[in-house]
Amino acid sequence: MKLEAKTVLITVKAYPNPSKKYGETVCCAGIDLQTNSWIRLYPVTYRDLEYSKRFKKYDIIKVKCAKAPNDHRIESYKIDVDSLIIVNHIDTKNNWQERRKILLPTVSPSFCDILTAVESNRSLGMFKPSHIDFSYEKAHSVKEERRKACYSQLQFFNKQKQAIERIPFDFYYHFQCLDSPKCNGHKLPIYDWEIVESFRKWRHIYKTQTELLEKIREHWLMRICSSKNDVYFFVGNIQRFKNQFMVLGVFYPKKNRC
Repeated sequence: MKLEAKTVLITVKAYPNPSKKYGETVCCAGIDLQTNSWIRLYPVTYRDLEYSKRFKKYDIIKVKCAKAPNDHRIESYKIDVDSLIIVNHIDTKNNWQERRKILLPTVSPSFCDILTAVESNRSLGMFKPSHIDFSYEKAHSVKEERRKACYSQLQFFNKQKQAIERIPFDFYYHFQCLDSPKCNGHKLPIYDWEIVESFRKWRHIYKTQTELLEKIREHWLMRICSSKNDVYFFVGNIQRFKNQFMVLGVFYPKKNRC
């Protein structure tokens, strides 16, 4: 496997997920700053990284990687975790100006356009949604059984590894594609690490589960997707099911005043 050096702005960190092949991993993605194109970095065993390597969203990292041999998606690269270093962080100064410069040139016309592009093995993108709504559902018990089986295998090899909690709800964004009259609307699950962490932290603050869930809805719909914000979704698909996409994060600077 021929490795090449990449400099990447990280924009996506999904919640940790156990895998029988790779252990507990975090799917991360962002912009390859040499090519100004989307890139997926996998597998990232985030909780096993040294603290000096535990990057945050909008950190710029340097890492050696190679095109993933068993992943048809053109953005997928397998990384050498030991080579990873954090070189910078891009903050939100001047209404996210530096982030805008890098990300807005990558925007696709719509989610429908991204779905069409899967035939050419494209699997990541950013677009502007409209008519956004939010919902939640009880998590599927079958998924939890699979997670427990994976963690049982991991603990056989490493008894110090604590299973990371899977919260009992799945969250979704509903939306339509902007300026796409033929769009029938979409419902995508949210796989951003931040929404799961908020559930875990806020449940100790709010007295009832209903109150907690409404607070999460208020934050991810009314605040993040506020009409005052210039909202874009980051999305990516599942390797085995190329038409199944997830919202991996939201880009939401304030709208520029005319």
